[in-house]
Amino acid sequence: MPSGLAALLDDVAAIAKLAATSLDDASAAAGKAGTKAAGVVVDDAAVTPRYVTGLSPARELPIIWKIAKGSIRNKLLILLPAALILSAFAPWAITPILMLGGAYLAFEGAEKLIEAFGGSHHAKADEDVGDPATLEETKVAGAIRTDLILSAEIMAIALADVADQPIVTQGLVLAIVGLAITAGVYGVVGLIVKMDDIGLHLARGRSAVLKGLGRGLVKGMPIVMSAIATIGMAAMLWVGGGILVHGAHTFGFDWPEDTIHHAAVAVASLLPFGGPVAEWLITALGAAIVGILVGGVLALIVHQIGRLRRKPTAAPTTGH
Repeated sequence: MPSGLAALLDDVAAIAKLAATSLDDASAAAGKAGTKAAGVVVDDAAVTPRYVTGLSPARELPIIWKIAKGSIRNKLLILLPAALILSAFAPWAITPILMLGGAYLAFEGAEKLIEAFGGSHHAKADEDVGDPATLEETKVAGAIRTDLILSAEIMAIALADVADQPIVTQGLVLAIVGLAITAGVYGVVGLIVKMDDIGLHLARGRSAVLKGLGRGLVKGMPIVMSAIATIGMAAMLWVGGGILVHGAHTFGFDWPEDTIHHAAVAVASLLPFGGPVAEWLITALGAAIVGILVGGVLALIVHQIGRLRRKPTAAPTTGH
């Protein structure tokens, strides 16, 4: 059964269906498309909280609201029209664009995996950039840029799932999925970043039970944040690899998808119970392995280019 952020994904699909109850075709398509974008939703929810770290607690929710509004603009004013134009005039480009997005997700996941094992250390985002207002605007702008990339992948996944539908249905589905996912993601993000404040409030109460719960929340939030980061990394590798495997199959390169499928079915057939769960896990693991391999190669290339750019040039000698 799904739990935590995984439960959010079911809620997102349900919200999308509810939002289009009077439009049966769009409702069904939105629920299906939203579910397929689930892995990117996890990543979106995992990435965003870091943009409010180091800022005043009083500004956390206003900042999240600013990012959420930017996310809606990204989806409805930029990505939705672009997706419809693409669907109308260049539908053949949807799969290559999805694969580019999948490669980017795999690269980001591999970067996080390398960093987790001490292979890379990125500069902190909280470095001095001036007054708090400037820092806030810088973080909001960075979050909206990141959201644009993740939202593009979400919209591309949704579009690929409804590419055979009428253009009006496509537009409705993309709007429903975009709004539902934005509401779900940033609602959860808001709850996550304020959970320690809720814990502090409860810890100051008179009830021993509430005090214990409050202290547990405060102590547990670092663990939760670490778990969210790990889930986000796994989601990027799994979803990115899965997109690449499926895209390769679309272009006739069948053996990665066939190999993963046959392995998943073989493992599931050996188990007396839990076969479907095992099949899903093996499929996700196979996709994640592809994501690690592709993302790792891309990360090595990017790091090598970075080292070449940073290579110091010999200082000219001067005579006396």
